[in-house]
Amino acid sequence: MRGMLHHIELNVSNLEKSTAFWGELLEELGYEPFQSWESGRSFKLGDTYLVFVQTEKKFLESSYHRKEVGLNHLAFYADSREHVDEITNQLKEKDVSILYSDRHPHAGGPNHYAVFFEDPDRIKVEIVAP
Repeated sequence: MRGMLHHIELNVSNLEKSTAFWGELLEELGYEPFQSWESGRSFKLGDTYLVFVQTEKKFLESSYHRKEVGLNHLAFYADSREHVDEITNQLKEKDVSILYSDRHPHAGGPNHYAVFFEDPDRIKVEIVAP
């Protein structure tokens, strides 16, 4: 297991909104609810899990931007190109904006099939076909 990712923890501005958004997406990708406490939730797939924690009030004034130092985006594998298309349609039904829509689904290049979008805190997410 050396070098494998253990977990990722994201501070969010609205735990309820973020876990509703991420929970549905992660469950579509095979994750299961893992932990739940007053200020956080997590979802697990195999030995890896993602944690969402409510940001303390005193830190809510500044917001996240992927162009600043730090995390740019999270990328997850879908099952197939058709699965990417299904997720894209689900996102559109929920009025989630698709990034780079003029180049979708090849925004990552001609041999890269993916959908790019943002979570409620504008963290960029990519779902890519194998």
